[in-house]
Amino acid sequence: FGSSFGLVPTFIVRSPQLSSSSMPAMEEINGKRQKTVLALRTQLFINNEWVDAKSGKTFDTINPADETKIVAVQEAGKEDVDLAVAAASEAFKTWKDTDGSTRRNLLLKLADLVEEHKTRLAEVESLDNGKPKHVAHDVDLGFVVECYRYYAGWADKVGGKVIRPTQNTSSTFCFTWHQPVGVVGAIIPWNFPLLMQAWKLAPALAMGCTVVMKLSEKTPLSGLLMCDLIKEAGFPAGVVNIVNGYGPTAGDAIARHPDIRKVAFTGSSAVGHRIVEAAGQTNLKKVTLELGGKSPMIICKDADIDQAVTACHIGLFINMGQCCCASSRIFVQEDIHDAFVAKVVSMARRLRSQGDLTSETDIPICDLGPQVDKMQFDKVLGYIEAGKKDGAKVALGGGRLGNKGYFVQPTVFTEVKDDMKIAREEIFGPVMQLLKFKTLEEAIQRANKTHYGLAAGICTRDVGTALAAAKDLEAGTVWINCYDNFDLAAPFGGYKESGWGREKGEYALENYTEVKCVMMPMDSKH
Repeated sequence: FGSSFGLVPTFIVRSPQLSSSSMPAMEEINGKRQKTVLALRTQLFINNEWVDAKSGKTFDTINPADETKIVAVQEAGKEDVDLAVAAASEAFKTWKDTDGSTRRNLLLKLADLVEEHKTRLAEVESLDNGKPKHVAHDVDLGFVVECYRYYAGWADKVGGKVIRPTQNTSSTFCFTWHQPVGVVGAIIPWNFPLLMQAWKLAPALAMGCTVVMKLSEKTPLSGLLMCDLIKEAGFPAGVVNIVNGYGPTAGDAIARHPDIRKVAFTGSSAVGHRIVEAAGQTNLKKVTLELGGKSPMIICKDADIDQAVTACHIGLFINMGQCCCASSRIFVQEDIHDAFVAKVVSMARRLRSQGDLTSETDIPICDLGPQVDKMQFDKVLGYIEAGKKDGAKVALGGGRLGNKGYFVQPTVFTEVKDDMKIAREEIFGPVMQLLKFKTLEEAIQRANKTHYGLAAGICTRDVGTALAAAKDLEAGTVWINCYDNFDLAAPFGGYKESGWGREKGEYALENYTEVKCVMMPMDSKH
């Protein structure tokens, strides 16, 4: 993260406007285009219009920093999803045939609008999700802008290829078209709301698909702000439709809808199983899944310890540990174990939390906010207690931070064993587990002994060792001497129960296209 957007917070933003009244992103004043503050939205965005849920139901979204209600948001059900899918289906009839340059320019315009409203978007992301404002602004929003611009570049470059047949080679013309898959159902998580929205929308729109997206019920507000920008950018009605709601109702309706051709989901492995079942029981729609992880990080005795400590610190504490690829199982070779523990605990001790922007710290993008809600807060504290009960040693933290908001102390466990609950299950919080190992072969075997396979890492100064380990680690991404080094051109996805398919990069385009093969004889009559 830090390599792209810097480590120093640069913006302090004003208090959020809580009005849900209609307010355009830009307005004309004396013939000049003026930026206005994006108003909070609480409705559903269907066919480029703001509408209430048909049931009249709402749910509250909560500020995790102080546990107070922010606003009530409309709760979509099956009837609302049906309307959104109908709008997307109608829009697809013409959107699929738009010029690549048209889609490119619309995505570039959207990226420009996001950049113009970056401070407001970060402000609301922080309010609803809990992450510090400067992290939302400098990290999340930076990647969001880059994502829309990156896929704008692909919109006019994907087509197909000419194939040379093995039979009748000289008299047959064979080629492929890559065509948009159709209406896409997208279901995104709460840990990186705007970024996960961009990871789904940008490649789907670039390829000519239309989208019905369900935002997480925990963090709907920043994703809703984007709808005004999508409309202002010029996307036609029905191309993007955004609903708020719960998984068992709105999410299930998307997964089972017969007119949705593809579902893209990011979230837990348990829910991923249910989406696959729903797709299989209905129209066998295509499914891509980016799911959970229990990612290992191996620290070899020849590693640069300071570099390794920094990598592990970023890998675990970024976003309060609420990251699917968090380096939550750190295997440290016994020769350097004690020195490594001392340094990693010292760095974690200097983490800032509860809005502190002045204390000395090492990596400001790792500043901690609260966990996203009480459910996650209680879950993380439960794992901490399980670690203590199973015999792991608390080297730092180990409980709640303060008495207001869902803040958890940055926690480091040592003397962790492979069979402990904290070493087997995804915690999704600022809780680091340190395990000893003797040989690299042993460490790799233990690292692979999990049903997850999202990411892994190794720190060593020997390039041969690093590449051999990267080959043997069963994970979709392996970081060497770094962690969480994301780039829009680099694919991301998991092995085993960590997912199907890949996000980001050129590989993500495959999620939103069908390959059509066309053959014809070259039977000239002249």
